[in-house]
Amino acid sequence: MTSKFFAYLERLRWIKRWGLKRNVVEENVMEHSWQVATIAHVLGLISNRKFHGDVDPNALAVAALYHDVSEIITGDMPSPIKYHSDAIKHAYHAIEREAEKEVLSTLPDELQQPFEPLLLHDKFDAASVKFVKAADLISAYLKCQMEVAAGNKEFDDAKADVEARIRALQMPEVEYFMATFVDSYLLTLDELLKHHDPTRD
Repeated sequence: MTSKFFAYLERLRWIKRWGLKRNVVEENVMEHSWQVATIAHVLGLISNRKFHGDVDPNALAVAALYHDVSEIITGDMPSPIKYHSDAIKHAYHAIEREAEKEVLSTLPDELQQPFEPLLLHDKFDAASVKFVKAADLISAYLKCQMEVAAGNKEFDDAKADVEARIRALQMPEVEYFMATFVDSYLLTLDELLKHHDPTRD
């Protein structure tokens, strides 16, 4: 059979995020998924190296790459709408699950089983879900931070809300990432390239 699976994935570049807000810099689901994957990967490394964890950072990265694949069909549903009421939340989750099954069905039969834990929410590994969700929230925070720094007040409340949700996770790996990496996301290219002299700290 011929498969539409990777052609579907390619459509992620056209799915815009943050659709209810004015964006200074637009973001699509493909680039968001890559960012979440890199963050999930390093959260796993931080967990193992700093906090005596036992997770597979590579598995976290792969899970994160596929975590929003259903949005190829559903589009990106903004959180204020998705969680506006229990009825909307349940209806959206039902649609999301059907979209996951639809995308999975585009794979050849021999590849569907290994993709199930990556595409179907009810098959997700619990440990991976925790780290990917944390990485997803950090990615959202970075987006809000960038928009606020650009003077876009549309994201003021979202930034505060996402930060509160991040802190509520109470994950030391996340706190380490926030303290170590987040501020540098606002640096210009010239500032990033500037040589760091530790003797001046």
